[in-house]
Amino acid sequence: MVNLNIDNPNLSEVTIFISDLHLCASRPKITESFLGFLETQAKSTHALYILGDLFEYWAGDDDIEDAFNKQIIQGFKSLAASGVLIYLMHGNRDFLITDKFCKASGIHLISDPTLINLYGNTALLSHGDELCTDDVAYQQFRLQVRNKQWQSEFLSQPLQARKNQIEAIRLRSEQEKSSKSAQIMDVNQDAVISLLKEYHYPDLLIHGHTHRPNRHTVTVDGKLMTRWVLGDWYEQGSYLICDASGCKSVNLNSH
Repeated sequence: MVNLNIDNPNLSEVTIFISDLHLCASRPKITESFLGFLETQAKSTHALYILGDLFEYWAGDDDIEDAFNKQIIQGFKSLAASGVLIYLMHGNRDFLITDKFCKASGIHLISDPTLINLYGNTALLSHGDELCTDDVAYQQFRLQVRNKQWQSEFLSQPLQARKNQIEAIRLRSEQEKSSKSAQIMDVNQDAVISLLKEYHYPDLLIHGHTHRPNRHTVTVDGKLMTRWVLGDWYEQGSYLICDASGCKSVNLNSH
């Protein structure tokens, strides 16, 4: 288990979980909302966890000087300087983020999945895409792009060439999604159960990816667990806030 210093918290402390922001220059309102969130809600927390897909895409850490990316980095840097711990997990859009970005932002990169102590409860954190096992084509693609040799060859290309390739992949992905059923793109229950068993029945499973925010109860081998699905930020931001009394989902615009 990863102990991230929140197993014996001050009762006033809170921890926030977000995912699937898909930040990009073409969605300025979402970017504005996120930067405002970093300056307000996030600054009152002990720790902020971003469970994947922070960016719409990430072509490599050599893109940190891009004007859009620099403002996001500065937002994180300011939050980290205020004393908030920031943890980032790779998603299916930003798995090429590495140490250079994290160091510039004051972020700690964590693996998928990660098990933590959360105010006396065990919480298993994941992006969630690996649980969508019914989408066989996607899982094959995921296996390919997570291969270290593929990543090395991809990153050896010029930055603009990488961005062009990513854009082509994104367009193809959107076209393929239109022909897939909603069920195929959701998590597979057997995969969820298998993961919960592997990590010895954690109290909570928190993940994103599916863009279907909800709270589910799961019973496995007589043990009751809660699965929280984080919302995306395409229309309005939402986050999961947890403290010693429990967790609740909050819409940013209603906070």
